[in-house]
Amino acid sequence: MGSFIIRFDTTGTGRRVAVKDLIDLAGVPTTAGCRVLAEQAAPAAVDALCLAGIRAAQASGGVRIVGKTNLNELAYGVTGLNPWFSSPLNPADARRVVGGSSSGSAAAVGHREADVAIGSDTGGSVRIPAACCGVAGLKTTGGRIPLQGVWPLAPSLDTVGPLAVDVAGLVEGMMLLEPGFVTGRTPAAALGRVRLPATEPVDRAIDAALAASGLPVQDVSLPGWDAARDAGMTILVAEAWAADGELARTGGLSPEVAVRLWPGASLEPSAVAAARGTGELWQAEVAAVLARVEVLAMPTLADLPPHIEDAAKVTTLRHTMPWNLSGAPALSLPVPVPAGTAGAGGVPASLQLVAAPGREDLLLATASVIEAALA
Repeated sequence: MGSFIIRFDTTGTGRRVAVKDLIDLAGVPTTAGCRVLAEQAAPAAVDALCLAGIRAAQASGGVRIVGKTNLNELAYGVTGLNPWFSSPLNPADARRVVGGSSSGSAAAVGHREADVAIGSDTGGSVRIPAACCGVAGLKTTGGRIPLQGVWPLAPSLDTVGPLAVDVAGLVEGMMLLEPGFVTGRTPAAALGRVRLPATEPVDRAIDAALAASGLPVQDVSLPGWDAARDAGMTILVAEAWAADGELARTGGLSPEVAVRLWPGASLEPSAVAAARGTGELWQAEVAAVLARVEVLAMPTLADLPPHIEDAAKVTTLRHTMPWNLSGAPALSLPVPVPAGTAGAGGVPASLQLVAAPGREDLLLATASVIEAALA
């Protein structure tokens, strides 16, 4: 089904963990979904730091690593399509895009090929495939999970986080990424509903899920949203060129990735500096809002995931990048669309929840309450 770039033969009863193939795993080449890298990559000498907890659990028989998962080439894309390795199939609806860049990680848990998958998120790369595949995904607080040994896309925005079919699986993933992590027991005292552009079925799905939870909800506004989105993209373009520009010069990248990378070659430093200044203002705005309501709620995608022939539309549907710029943790949770929604075919919408930096415990506790109310 294209979920994995490489699979391992494993036996035993340990929980199955899949690792995105831009995270170093000792003894295995890291391809980052890229043909050029795959042709020259030597086996990694050591594990990425973020795998230490997984290796410890593996040594005790608690988990088994089942493979390295597929992704958009160099993690630079949101469609989940990869021209060099067979693209994963969407477990919710094979006609629809799987989402990216952590496409194989989302597909692996959705197809029940793994219990927990580890992905990366720079502008939505955990949350978007989670939304497309009808599973749960968590973008962690910027800087919380170490990135040494993870192929970079945009280091100031890059994060590592788990994907699973449910919130309990995300908690398990956090405990593997950060041994000693303890989830919260009490959900947010108040939720702030952010009204971003979305189709009526998606908006209704979000509102129905929040209402079912019984948690207090109030509308809040984020005036800096559009500027934060644009600033985040500017920083992404600049840092992606710094990380992967030499690969672009080889001429061996897919057209989709090359066209994304090359604008970084001519980006003015003043534009990047201005974007970082906007980021500081955005962080202050988010902090002020989260001082009034503990968790923000909005769609992950403005519409249901498009069909494969319309894959490029995912780029215009995402509501994710500003949270990478803010540094805040963000979680995607599948929620049912209204009965009778035309063309849905059983595919859920995705609720995105955001908490203050470092408050993954609160975010997971809140998501758990909403999930239970929908069961």
